[in-house]
Amino acid sequence: MENADASPIHIVRDSYSARSREYVDLFGTIGSTHPCDQALVRSWADTLTGRVLDAGCGPGQWTDFLARCGSAASGIDLVPEFVDRARSEYPQLSFELGRFEKLNAATGSLGGVLSWYSLIHHAPADIRMPLAEFARVIRPGGALLVGFFEGPAVEAFDHAVTAAYRWPVEELGRELAVAGFEVTEAHTRTASGHRPHGAITARRQPV
Repeated sequence: MENADASPIHIVRDSYSARSREYVDLFGTIGSTHPCDQALVRSWADTLTGRVLDAGCGPGQWTDFLARCGSAASGIDLVPEFVDRARSEYPQLSFELGRFEKLNAATGSLGGVLSWYSLIHHAPADIRMPLAEFARVIRPGGALLVGFFEGPAVEAFDHAVTAAYRWPVEELGRELAVAGFEVTEAHTRTASGHRPHGAITARRQPV
């Protein structure tokens, strides 16, 4: 009998659940993030008004960072172990278990969404669903910040947890435009021993 939980989203959830302790040890503090990324997220957060959602919050370090930048931040993640850890580590903040394709937020109710490496496991054919949902919940004039693995073509690679995808900045920018966003900034970074990094900030266009 076929496993009903063998869908891509359940594979991602179960793969991270199985390695959640290792992930938290390696990446679960803001100190494990690049200073340039912290500066980018801080400057982006400074442009926002209203509530901010950390979509794919993991163990909560970026949600806490946003809150310390002055944002009314909350987090959502697919992985129960990450949500439990975030709630324990940052009890003053709100964390929810859920998926990006159906957010528990009213249309146009958010000032921004941070999606920091949380779309990397979405296949190219599926990425429009979460982007459309981000567009739904962000008010016109609000903003999205996406962090991702950058590359010369949209292609899958063997990520340490489960299959992930690289995106050229231009190609992901086109997907954001389809969802109703206008790209405002794009950043890339390469370093020895690390996969190329990309980040895009985008403004929600009026409906």
